[in-house]
Amino acid sequence: MNSPDRREVEHEITVAAPAAAVYGVIADVRHWPEMFPPTVHAEYVERNGREERIRIWATANGEAKSWTSRRMLDGEQFRIDFRQEVSTAPVAEMGGTWLVEPLSPRESRVRLLHYFRAVDDDPASLSWIDRAVDTNSHAELAALKNSVELAADDQGGCKLSFEDTIRAEATAKDMYDFINEAQLWDERLPHVSWVSLSESAPGLQTLTMDTRTKDGDTHRTESVRVCLPNHTIVYKQITLPALLALHTGSWRFVETESGVIATSRHTVVIDPEKVTDVLGADADVAKAREFIRNALGANSRATLGHAREYAESRR
Repeated sequence: MNSPDRREVEHEITVAAPAAAVYGVIADVRHWPEMFPPTVHAEYVERNGREERIRIWATANGEAKSWTSRRMLDGEQFRIDFRQEVSTAPVAEMGGTWLVEPLSPRESRVRLLHYFRAVDDDPASLSWIDRAVDTNSHAELAALKNSVELAADDQGGCKLSFEDTIRAEATAKDMYDFINEAQLWDERLPHVSWVSLSESAPGLQTLTMDTRTKDGDTHRTESVRVCLPNHTIVYKQITLPALLALHTGSWRFVETESGVIATSRHTVVIDPEKVTDVLGADADVAKAREFIRNALGANSRATLGHAREYAESRR
């Protein structure tokens, strides 16, 4: 018998794609940060046939949260059952099901079911969870529909991934520390004019900063970062510059016998409706791709260069 304080909700959307294709996208959590707005990072903890454990870092009502879930996958029925193994307050229990139902060879209905309880069955907390589930479910289903339906044409060339790599005669820990200590970036990086860093849990950060452009203007961005000592920091911008609809990235540090290889990677989706507003009436997506590659790459290379100077000075 269900607890009277356990809530069950359902959301659905229709997607113009075959059920198998939709199910495949939902099943592979590695791509969730690029597809689902609330998801910052997701990774597999273990996989055993149809059963798996995953860890997710995401935002809920604007707050950064992390949890571990167990999933049971049924590729024949296009069904994924999930249950949070370790929840974060105010959630006491959370689980649900993804169901993909074929409507025709080219159309599917996606149903997303949730059940949840609040810590101490607190009514205010239950209301908070209800809002978070409703907001995130609508965002995730809309993003799933958009991603699957536009996959064939690569979103009109608006998606772009690239990376920059340097080598340093240093340790991975010292390079990692420079990137992790972003609260000092306005002192350490010339292109950062102001910064604020908060940490809601160890390794789960919210970073807000003003970045200078070549013409002297500044723009503010806000990111949620997942820091995995001393080798990886992944992030997702939740307040974006006008030209972008998505920006995820990572800093990775690999130690070798001769030092460390440090890599900055970006994945962005350009907002085609903003291209001419930002870059001028004659600009197109190709020009926007070049602009973004140059601007983000220059900042990443500068940051990596300063990180190398810092890390090598500590040897």
